[in-house]
Amino acid sequence: MFSVRSTSRRRDWRSSALRATFVVLGGVVVFRLFILQVVSAGYYQQLSSNQHGFYEELFASRGDIFVRDWVDGKEYLAATTERRALVYADVRHVENAEATAKALATILRIPIQLTVPDPASAALPEATEYETLLARLSKKDDPYEPLARDIDEDTAERVKDANLAGIGISYEEARFYPEKNIGGHIFGFLGVDSEGTKIGQYGIEGFEQDFLAGVNGFIESQADTAGQWIGVGTRTLSSAVDGGDLLLTIDRTIQYTACKYLAEGVREFDADGGSIVILEPSTGRVIAMCNTPDYDPNDYGNVESISVFNNGAIMSSYEPGSVMKPLVMAAAIDSGAIAPTTTFDDPGEVQVDDRTIRNSDLKAHGIQTMTQVLENSLNTGMVFVMRKMGGEKMATYLENFGLGKVTGIELDTEVPGTLESLKDGAEIYYATASYGQGVTTTTLQMASAYAALANGGMLMQPYIIEERRYDGGAVVPTTPRAVRQVISQKTATTIGAMMVSVIENGHGSRAAVPGYYIAGKTGTAQVASSEGGYQTDHTIATFAGFGPVENPQFAMVVTLDRPRSTEWAESSSALIFHNVAEFLLEYLQVAPVRDI
Repeated sequence: MFSVRSTSRRRDWRSSALRATFVVLGGVVVFRLFILQVVSAGYYQQLSSNQHGFYEELFASRGDIFVRDWVDGKEYLAATTERRALVYADVRHVENAEATAKALATILRIPIQLTVPDPASAALPEATEYETLLARLSKKDDPYEPLARDIDEDTAERVKDANLAGIGISYEEARFYPEKNIGGHIFGFLGVDSEGTKIGQYGIEGFEQDFLAGVNGFIESQADTAGQWIGVGTRTLSSAVDGGDLLLTIDRTIQYTACKYLAEGVREFDADGGSIVILEPSTGRVIAMCNTPDYDPNDYGNVESISVFNNGAIMSSYEPGSVMKPLVMAAAIDSGAIAPTTTFDDPGEVQVDDRTIRNSDLKAHGIQTMTQVLENSLNTGMVFVMRKMGGEKMATYLENFGLGKVTGIELDTEVPGTLESLKDGAEIYYATASYGQGVTTTTLQMASAYAALANGGMLMQPYIIEERRYDGGAVVPTTPRAVRQVISQKTATTIGAMMVSVIENGHGSRAAVPGYYIAGKTGTAQVASSEGGYQTDHTIATFAGFGPVENPQFAMVVTLDRPRSTEWAESSSALIFHNVAEFLLEYLQVAPVRDI
C-alpha cells in the first residue's frame, strides 16, 4: 500500500520536470529569436529585400571621340559605341548541321570551302572558316556554342529572318573605332579589368575614362511576390549620367598623311619603329601624333606584344643627340654668352675631365662661327658654348624648355625623361648634355621645345582635347595656356635664322621644302647599353624643325629607332620630315615666299 507522502513526491518530481522542460524550450526559443533578430538580422533583411524589393542598375552610355578636318571643319567619329550581335547555337535543337552551316555562311559571307589535302605534305591542312562553323554546329548535346561575334544589326536581322532551328541572337554594346590607320596610340581602347568590368585603357580612352564612361544610376522599389512594382510603394530613382564626348585637336587628314609617311619611312630605312609629333606652335595644339608599329583598337587582342600599346612619342624616353644643340645655343645667345658670329678654333676634339670628346666626323674644322657649329653639328663647338654660358645656367634653360618633366598631355601614360645627371655638377655631364647625350627626353617634349623656338620663345602647354561636350549639352573648349617665356623674341628669331642655315648649308638639306624657309636640325644619337657605355649597332635618328620660319604653322619632330639601311638622321628622318612638311604647307595653303 502506497503512502500519501510517496505519491506527493512523485507529483512534485513530475511538476519539476515539466517546469524544466518549459524553461529549456523557452530558452531555445529566446536563443533562436536572438540569432534571427540580432546575429542574422542583416541576412534576413536582405532576403526580405530580395523577395519584396526591386533593384535595377541603369547603365550610362559611353561618350564618343571625334576628330576634325580643320580646313573644312567636318567632324568624323573616331570612337563610338554600337549595338553589336553575337550569333550562337543551341546545338541540341539544330535539325541539320550542314544545311544550317551553309545558310549561315551565306548570310555571314563566309566562303563555303573545304580543305584540300596536299599529297606532298604529311601535315594536316588547317580547317577553313566554313569547316570550323560546321564543326561547331555538329557538336551533339551542346546547349551553347558561339558562332560569330561583332555582327552588325542588319546582318543579325537576316539571321533572324532565316528562322534557323537552334540559332539565336544576343546583343551587347561594343566599342567601335571607324577610323583606320590614323594612330591607335592616341585613342587607346576599351578593355576589361580583372573583375570583368569594361574600362578604357591607354590613350584618350584610358586618360579620360571617368569623363567618357559617365555615372551609372539605379531604380529601387518595393515589389510584390511576382517581382512586379507596387504602385503605392516607395521608389528611389537615381538617373544615369551619360559620358561626355570629346573633340580632339588632331587634324584627320594631317594625321593620316603623317602616319602613312612614317610607316613608309620605317619600312624604307629598315627601322624597328618610329614616332612623329606635329604641334601648332602658337597654341600647343597637337595636330598629329603617330607611332610605328601601330595597332587597330577594334582588334587590340591581335598584337604580338603588349608593348605595341605603348605610345612611343610620350612613353619612351631617349637621348636626343644633336637636336639638343639649337636649344643649348639659344640658351647661350639669350644669356648673352655668345652671338651667332662668335668664333672658336675647332681642334676636332676637346678634353673634359678624363674624357676626350670628338666630333662625329672625327675631323677638325678650324675657325668656326656659332652658326657653322650648328651647320656642321660640332660636338666640340657645343662644349665651347656650354663653357661660355656655364653648365648650371644651361641646365636651368633646358628645364625651362620643359625637358625632364611631363608635359601634362591628356594621354595615358607619359614619362618625364631625365636631366638628373646635370644635378651632379660634374663638367663632363654638362659637356655631353650640350650635344644631347647623358640626358633623356621624349618626342613630344622635344616637339614642345622646338615649338617654343618657333613661337617667339614662349613655351605652350601641349594639349590634344579641343572640346569637352557634356551630357547636358554644355561645351567647354580648351583654352591654350602659356607656360613660360623661355627665351626672348629676339633670341628666337636669331636661332630660327641659324637653323634655316642648317638646312640651307648644313646636314639638314634633305628636309628642305622648295619655296619656303624651313628651320631644322638633325640628331643621330647612340643608345645607352644596360652594361654601361653605348651600343655599337643601335642609334636613334631624329629630325626636328618648324616652318615657315617667318610665320611658323607647325613644329615637327620625327624619330626612327635603329634604322639599319642608314644610321644618319640626315638620310632618313630628314626625308620623312621633308615629305610631311611639303604636304603640310600645301594642305594649309601657305603661299611660297621664294622661287622654287
